Amino acid sequence: MAPTLTLKTGTSWLDAWRRCLAVAPEAFRDDRVLNLWNGAWQEDGRVLPAVSPVDGSPIAGPPRLDGTTAHWAVRAALDQHRAWRHLPLEERRARVAATLDALAEHRGLLALLLVWEIGKPWRLAQADVDRAIDGVRWYVDGIEPMLAGRSSLDGPVSNIASWNYPMSVLVHAVLVQALAGNAVIAKTPTDGGVACLTLACALAAREGIPVTLVSGSGGELSQALVRAPEIGCVSFVGGRDTGAAVATAVADLGKRHVLEQEGLNTWGIWNHSDWDTLTAVIPKLFDYGKQRCTAYPRFVVQRKLFDAFLAAYLPAVRTLQVGHPLAVEQPDDPFPQLDFGPVINAAKAKELHDQVAEAIERGAVPLHRATPDEARFLPGQDTSAYVQPVTLLDPPPSSPLHHAEPFGPVDTIVLVDTEAELLAAMNASNGALVATLSTDDRATYDRLAPQIRAFKVGHGTPRSRGDRDELFGGLGGSWRGAFVGGDLLVRAVTRGPEGERLPGNFPEYQLLP
Repeated sequence: MAPTLTLKTGTSWLDAWRRCLAVAPEAFRDDRVLNLWNGAWQEDGRVLPAVSPVDGSPIAGPPRLDGTTAHWAVRAALDQHRAWRHLPLEERRARVAATLDALAEHRGLLALLLVWEIGKPWRLAQADVDRAIDGVRWYVDGIEPMLAGRSSLDGPVSNIASWNYPMSVLVHAVLVQALAGNAVIAKTPTDGGVACLTLACALAAREGIPVTLVSGSGGELSQALVRAPEIGCVSFVGGRDTGAAVATAVADLGKRHVLEQEGLNTWGIWNHSDWDTLTAVIPKLFDYGKQRCTAYPRFVVQRKLFDAFLAAYLPAVRTLQVGHPLAVEQPDDPFPQLDFGPVINAAKAKELHDQVAEAIERGAVPLHRATPDEARFLPGQDTSAYVQPVTLLDPPPSSPLHHAEPFGPVDTIVLVDTEAELLAAMNASNGALVATLSTDDRATYDRLAPQIRAFKVGHGTPRSRGDRDELFGGLGGSWRGAFVGGDLLVRAVTRGPEGERLPGNFPEYQLLP
């Protein structure tokens, strides 16, 4: 009989909220967070109710601004930008470094907020905070040569990012953009992360970083955050539907942009025999329930190797640990070691359940379906945002699981007989961020990898977004605008020599780094 679990001591949402009120009283009220614009915390915006994906309990919701107020915030950010851009680099660097020290001091609280707001297991929540801090320190230490001969943009950088990596993607980008001489605007993701971002921005604002943090619907705020003439660059991370609308706007306006969009990242298996290595990596591919832009939800497998692939894959996927990220046997036990907790909300869980059921009804073969009784939950807790691991063989072409990224713990497998079929199946989504090909023969990899439409292609190993000097981008529909990572991130938000062509995917050209 499984032991009855309890919440780890000191980790409740109320515990986290009280700590936020103590650490940053200027940004938090008893019942809400504030927006940050014009250099001050503003008690404006209509607060929407929100619940934690962890257990369905109420948490802080975003204080949504209207379009008119967002325009005022953008104009104020331009004033900040014009002052900040003339600050000496050493002063900017000192202020960003002080912000990083403050983030490190409150690392545990930032991670706990990520657990409650977006359902990250403790290990991954800490890693998100650490990657932000360590990544920006790399830029602080080496920024001079990256800025040689370059200047800030004419207006602030507007950041619109998805909810899954508030620290290591959004806060990281904001601090590097500020270090490069720009005021920065960040929109809180609609689906989660508002308290974590509010705390991080409060710590940055205390050090004099010119940051604006606002909440609101993308449709209502896009005129201000994307189309406003004051904006010098738009940085977007999200899905293709929303990204396409942003891309149209920035193209019409000729505005600098970085648009990271989704793609179906695939893992190919061709003339392969190192199954032990594959077995070891399978659980890691399920980190955070595959709610990552670099997740691998599709395996394209040579038909004659399918039995060997299953023998390696199924034992690994059966080891996955899922459950409440803060549930322990004894109140003072260490945090549980989970592969993932909930997906971002109950609506997303229902969408995935419906897609799986529909795919099976139309002919997909279920190879693995974990059950809720294998998960770690508190007695009586709401589990509506949880999805247990699922693996399907051959989802039908009519299913979204056939051609799009599910953004959840659902794997699909497609069988192929020829190299041409392998490449076609790996390129099903017209471009991706990452891909991997497992094959014993290096020559085969060298011949096929350039034909896989992904920015990074691994040989038997997963690829990631990367940190520090590792570049990042996408091919096809997965990316528009400038590539980032290393000095490319700085180049994307600064001006260089006249006529400079940034590496990236632009309407008039594509330039690989």
